[in-house]
Amino acid sequence: MLDYSLVTSSNSLLKPFSFSNTIPNASSSNDFTIKFSTKVVSKSTTNDDDNHVVNLKCTRRTVAFTSALSLLLPLHTCLPALAATADADEFQLIQGEVRKVLTKGKAPGVLRLVFHDAGTYEADTGLGGMNGSIVYELERPENGGLKKSLKILQKAKTEIDVIQKVSWADVIAVAGAEAVSLCGGPSIPIQLGRLDSTVPDPEDKLPAESFDASTLKQCFQKKGFSTQQLIALSGAHTIGGKGFGEPTVFDNSYFKILLEKPWMTSAGSMIGLPSDRALVQDDECLRWISTYANNEDLFLEDFKNAYMKLVNLGARWRESI
Repeated sequence: MLDYSLVTSSNSLLKPFSFSNTIPNASSSNDFTIKFSTKVVSKSTTNDDDNHVVNLKCTRRTVAFTSALSLLLPLHTCLPALAATADADEFQLIQGEVRKVLTKGKAPGVLRLVFHDAGTYEADTGLGGMNGSIVYELERPENGGLKKSLKILQKAKTEIDVIQKVSWADVIAVAGAEAVSLCGGPSIPIQLGRLDSTVPDPEDKLPAESFDASTLKQCFQKKGFSTQQLIALSGAHTIGGKGFGEPTVFDNSYFKILLEKPWMTSAGSMIGLPSDRALVQDDECLRWISTYANNEDLFLEDFKNAYMKLVNLGARWRESI
């Protein structure tokens, strides 16, 4: 067993040795061990025979300690790589099972599930967010129709849990990203490790369909989103049955149709929600609507970034290895 008093004692042989706060790279750990041992041995040399015996024993202990250190340093540098590999394997597992149950027709409902789970977050309290609490909130009026989407993902989660336990929050976050990608939208990387809530989130935290533009901006600002991010996230309405282009194609049709204001005619009276129509009445919102209507690539990139922010805000994370 190693004697760690060499390191902790105020009279330690290591005391004269100056350490850097930076741990050497694995490739240089052997050089570090040699230099470290040499430094300590040089401090152990004495002309006194008795002290020489003691110092020789200490030097042997030091060499043993530094030899062990040379083995531990490469392990330390490997841990981040091991964690990254584990996360990649877990992501592929979730993604694979989600893809088995997800279709283009089901994609809008699954994406809506993400917004209704994560959209409860408020920055001033830190409550809400992407935490899987939606499973306790399905009876709320604003969550009507989401039972079906959750049931779809339940099939995937059951299969995943047989291999590795995962949180609802992670499954929903990945499923929403897959829904976007399946319909032709951007590929969205998802960080894993969210913990599920065991209680429902506070009520009345989601933006209402009746909100005007000013109220919508205030609501999203409380969640940590800019007006630009509000408009980018609203672009998710491009899929589904709200009348904004092809219901299973994720593109910038939402913004193009908003500019046309089709609800002004009897034929288009059912297109969009009141909150959608309100956006074009606000000058700041209108600027971003026009920008995205003319630049689909920018919309897709901004949506991707806003989505990643949405599913991370308010999340509690498991400890990494």
